[in-house]
Amino acid sequence: MLPAAALFNFPWEINSDLQEGQSVRTFGRLKCYQPEESTATLSAQHSSIHHQVLIQTSSVEPFVPIIGAQYIVLGEIEHHEGGGVMVRARVLNCVDGVNLALLQKAIEGQRSFFKDRESKMADVQSPADDAT
Repeated sequence: MLPAAALFNFPWEINSDLQEGQSVRTFGRLKCYQPEESTATLSAQHSSIHHQVLIQTSSVEPFVPIIGAQYIVLGEIEHHEGGGVMVRARVLNCVDGVNLALLQKAIEGQRSFFKDRESKMADVQSPADDAT
């Protein structure tokens, strides 16, 4: 069985509130890579606060890191010892040169679209429920 489709989460939204095994997509600048532990750290800034996301890279190795480059990761949430979370990467792509402001705007637009679609589907289903 395939994992559920992953929605984009901003790096500052990756926290322990997410469920184990939940599929996520996120992005960030590669801050460090530790090949002996198969982990990488992505960082992003939001409202003058730096946020970091720990990435488990064992499923995407061999991995040739470019420190300082922008990456997009697709993977599942795993709880990490110490109370934090990490993303077990299935896909880790370098997207250096991407316009982050446009990416964030696109993510917000996608969320708005899905929210509107869900509310319209709920409105369509409600009259059918009342008729029975």
